[in-house]
Amino acid sequence: MDNHFLKGRQGMQISIVRTLASLALALNILAEPVAAQGTAPHPPSEPTFGALPGRWVRPDGGYVITIKSVDAGGKLDAAYANPNPLPFSRAEAVRDGKTIRLFFELRAGGYNGSTYTLSYDPANDLLKGVYYQAVVQQKFDVHFTRVRQ
Repeated sequence: MDNHFLKGRQGMQISIVRTLASLALALNILAEPVAAQGTAPHPPSEPTFGALPGRWVRPDGGYVITIKSVDAGGKLDAAYANPNPLPFSRAEAVRDGKTIRLFFELRAGGYNGSTYTLSYDPANDLLKGVYYQAVVQQKFDVHFTRVRQ
């Protein structure tokens, strides 16, 4: 073969390799090493909002918080029952480091300004924290357990 032809071909191959490498880096394909076959990915070290939906009951009185969904910003679609349904005027979750904190405020029927300030305990699948009863201005340590169906 012609020496000029071989040099041209090598140059084209190098150009193709450089282009593919640049594309792979741009697409972040090479950023993560491939996991060995048969190994599971590491579980996330922090709980996610996806762990919150469900029906949660406070064992000391049967009070129920039902979390239907959580949007990416932490806004909760949630309801309260004691035993009758009461709407939350505010229901949100925020991430504080590795902890998910929840805040609920009631503005109805004798509960005006009463709040729950809770944290999600992923190890025990609990919501625990403080209930502030605004009418009597008292705080109570409380926890909610998930109702399994």
